[in-house]
Amino acid sequence: MSLLPAHRGTTAFRSISTMLGKGIHKAARISSRSPIEMIATILILSSFSYFYLFNKARTSDIFSGTATRIYPTFVYADANAAQFKEIASHERDSIPNHIKVQLKQISITAKSTSNLLDKQTLSSLLQFQNTIEHAQIDDYLNQVGFHSLCFKLPNGECFTQSLSQVFKEQDLQDIDRSIHDNLEAAQTIFGDLNLNESTASSVSFAFAFNTSTDYRQHLSHLWEQKLSTLSTSDIVSLSKANEHQDIFTWLFIVTKNIVVRIKELIELADNIDIIVILAGYVMMLATFASLYINMRSLGSRYTLATAVLLNGFFSFMFALLTVSALGIDVYPVILAEAIPFLAVTIGFERHSKLTRRVFQISKETPLTKQEIRKTIMRAVDSVALPIARDAVMEITVLTLGAKSGVAGLREFCLLSAILLAYDFIIMFTWYTAVLALKLELLRIREINGKSNKIDKSSATTGTGFIRSAVVKAFSDTTNTATATTSSSAKTDEPMIGKLKLSMIIGFVAMHLFKVCTTFEGSTGPHVSVTEPGIVRVLERLLEQHRASDLRHLPLLVQVFPPVLFHVSSPLGKGLVPDSIKRPLDVLFDAYAVYIQHPVISKWITLGLFVSLFLNTYLLKMAKEPAKPTANASTPIEPTPVPVVAPVTTTAMAPKRHTRQGVIRTVEECMELIHTPDSLSDEEVIALVQKGKLASYALEKVLGDLERAVVIRRALISRASITKTLEHSLLPFHNYHYDKVMGACCENVIGYMPIPIGVAGPMTIDGELIHIPMATTEGCLIASAARGCKAINAGGGATTVLTADGMTRGPCVEFPSIVGAAACKRFLEGEGAEIIKEAFNSTSRFARVRKLKVALAGRLVYIRFSTTTGDAMGMNMISKGCEKAMSVLSTHFPEMQIISLSGNYCTDKKPAAINWIEGRGKSVVAEAVIPGAIVQKVLKTTVAALVELNISKNLIGSAMAGSVGGFNAHAANILTAIYIATGQDPAQNVESSNCITLMKAINDGQDLHISCTMPSVEVGTIGGGTILPPQQAMLDMLGVRGPHPTEPGKNAQRLARIICASVMAGELSLCAALAAGHLVQAHMAHNRATTAAAPAPGTCIKS
Repeated sequence: MSLLPAHRGTTAFRSISTMLGKGIHKAARISSRSPIEMIATILILSSFSYFYLFNKARTSDIFSGTATRIYPTFVYADANAAQFKEIASHERDSIPNHIKVQLKQISITAKSTSNLLDKQTLSSLLQFQNTIEHAQIDDYLNQVGFHSLCFKLPNGECFTQSLSQVFKEQDLQDIDRSIHDNLEAAQTIFGDLNLNESTASSVSFAFAFNTSTDYRQHLSHLWEQKLSTLSTSDIVSLSKANEHQDIFTWLFIVTKNIVVRIKELIELADNIDIIVILAGYVMMLATFASLYINMRSLGSRYTLATAVLLNGFFSFMFALLTVSALGIDVYPVILAEAIPFLAVTIGFERHSKLTRRVFQISKETPLTKQEIRKTIMRAVDSVALPIARDAVMEITVLTLGAKSGVAGLREFCLLSAILLAYDFIIMFTWYTAVLALKLELLRIREINGKSNKIDKSSATTGTGFIRSAVVKAFSDTTNTATATTSSSAKTDEPMIGKLKLSMIIGFVAMHLFKVCTTFEGSTGPHVSVTEPGIVRVLERLLEQHRASDLRHLPLLVQVFPPVLFHVSSPLGKGLVPDSIKRPLDVLFDAYAVYIQHPVISKWITLGLFVSLFLNTYLLKMAKEPAKPTANASTPIEPTPVPVVAPVTTTAMAPKRHTRQGVIRTVEECMELIHTPDSLSDEEVIALVQKGKLASYALEKVLGDLERAVVIRRALISRASITKTLEHSLLPFHNYHYDKVMGACCENVIGYMPIPIGVAGPMTIDGELIHIPMATTEGCLIASAARGCKAINAGGGATTVLTADGMTRGPCVEFPSIVGAAACKRFLEGEGAEIIKEAFNSTSRFARVRKLKVALAGRLVYIRFSTTTGDAMGMNMISKGCEKAMSVLSTHFPEMQIISLSGNYCTDKKPAAINWIEGRGKSVVAEAVIPGAIVQKVLKTTVAALVELNISKNLIGSAMAGSVGGFNAHAANILTAIYIATGQDPAQNVESSNCITLMKAINDGQDLHISCTMPSVEVGTIGGGTILPPQQAMLDMLGVRGPHPTEPGKNAQRLARIICASVMAGELSLCAALAAGHLVQAHMAHNRATTAAAPAPGTCIKS
């Protein structure tokens, strides 16, 4: 009896269904919103999969000169066995603790001569053997060779079968004597060895690998792949011999191999197996025909049916790639037998159901009045869960079949389950995007009056009766053409789903009970371990194992088929040196593979044509003007505009989207809202004033960001008191509104130009740097430039970074101070690492450096101090704090989160904690100014500057009760640089915390000045730094974007520059005050020369 409530399973099922439905909804929403991007993404992924699978298949038997593939054989010897015995591949998993060895073979044959036992050929073979033994593979950590992977003998040497066993120390002076002295080894290595005539037609090498771990097995596989690509001037790999064949030779080899392979299979197969496979192919062709007929009945001739087939092809490639990544071998024979059953059992009715539902909803109202994305989403939401339910049931049955021990069926079911999952995913991404694009093109045609109406009454005339009968025979729908939308949604074609599920269950059951054996025995011939050469190698391997310290462990050997090479003919060698020839060969090989290959080149050509056609078609449709509809009898009264001084023909405000005649009615305008270019500006303004369109949504609806700004200016101007904004001199043309939207500003009406200048250059940490400053205060940049000049004369400024940590201070509350104190102890003790780990998991860059906890009654304030890379980091750290608070609440369930920011940070407010603990970047800058420079450039003395700094910056600020304001005007310089480089100007409150110190050194002759700024909050990515003008200033400073190798380095460098610039401003202002020049300078440079009444004007010249 179950102890769980009866409804628990239903609730769990509903939650899973809800989660699955949300996932499908989100994927379909992205696909319908950006269909071209989704199609391009799937095509790119599919192309990579195709190239990988094709390059892998090129080394198989189907693409090479041999028609029969040989598979590895497993042999096993326990601790007491005198010889190996052959075992099946599935039996190796049941062997207890054992040593696993892979035996790789190499066979080299003579191509142009029947003898390998001449001195020149043997020298080439020994050289090639040395190349093999020292070949290196890259495991992404270091270089690994054969000697690191081999099976070691008791004396520490690697087990091999090579020419070194016959020709000791590679001595080729007396070949016959060496062979007679090592006859047993020579008979094992050389094929067709004739001692009387001293001839041999082939030579065999063997290399044993210790593959007791999966990682070593992977490296062994990489070594074999590397080996198959090795070639010398005399010895060539057979896998590379056919690379430069022309297309006809290549197709002939493939066709011959397929025919020979099919003939072999037919001769070995039973009659029932042949019937089953033949029936599968017939049903597959019928399924394809049914797909095209069904899609044609829905209104698509070829496009959608072809898209569905591509959907299945992409899923098949992804499934093959996944199975290959899992290390499961799916042999070509299994694929040949599985493809028809995959097409039949998986089928295409899911795509037909989704397509039918989309077209049903699209016919409810004219396409010109629909938002295609919403139409697609309605259709997806109505069929997603039934389709998902059927897919999950089918995948479950196939997964159970994959768990069976039946060889062949296991691989087929696993491939089918994975393929079905990919087909499900791609249907709601790729195919949904295709449907959205199809409807969008149909909608554009209707808008332009080019939709061709099909006379459906003629569908049954003439030969139409026969065609309709064929459609009914192959159609996979149970709904009639006159069925309502609600009834079609309810039926969900249950018979097809049940029939498919029954077919899958029956198919799996037939193989489980061995009614037929289509997938069994399909692995082909294996390596023969009874040949004398292999037998001698295995005997020697077992003998060496028995002499080792691990003799008590069983030995499992996987014998691989030989990698084939041949000795090339000496004829045909050119006069070009190898040093020039080899790089050219590599270049032409790559060119041949990717450009001239008979298959890849066709795909590239097809992709280019499809891209060209699609872009040309879309451009043509977009350029065709829409035909305006007739005006209704009741026009909208235009809103009266107050009489103001009009600005006539100016370059600042050109008229766009104007329309002669009466403004159309609201109803007419709403019908055209999805084609905003057909509406005039006044009609859009009327829609907003009537409440049919939100002012904040103008950019999204119109698609033209600058036009949205123009219309919003008109709306605000006509609703304001002064009625001046619409024709004001606030600029709005030629701005990067695409960068602003959703990132920097909302309800945009233009942009505010601020003059920007440079101070310097100043030598900062040994580099000359020009300092950009955006300001409207006269004399500020000139004063800073004078400070830079004085600092440069003393050797420049030196800066140090003392701390880097942005802060956020959440506030939480407990029922009592006991709980609050327990939380404080937890965070300062064992809980610190838990909270840090939770916080750090939310970002690649955010790392907690320090936690500071304080109590105020039942309230607990937690100040996180973290690094944030090159970003200023408030969003990043807020996300981390949210995660950390979630983890903390699991340890203290009674805790209540009051605010994610409890003003314990503290952000954009004066606070002693920022001054004491620091926030953002903590920087110190210093410089030494020679006394002569103080008098010549700054027009004052060292003693006067020191006295003024003490009296003003230190004592005066203390008298005022200042916190962090022990300076002359640090905020002036910092804010000007902030605005120029896209920082948050509001953060100058805490960022301008600064203490300026001056001291006479060198017996009072020279001046030492320093500025300490503990809370400079800057970033070089995000926020205003995404705008092109601000990026240009960051580029000038050399700190734009993230640092390529050291995250955070650019933001730290910017903070150093700011601190040094502040020091220059402090030095110059204090000197002006000490000399009494401040008022005179401002009167001369910061006042207008005329006393006339100001008139409105612009700083942008037309």
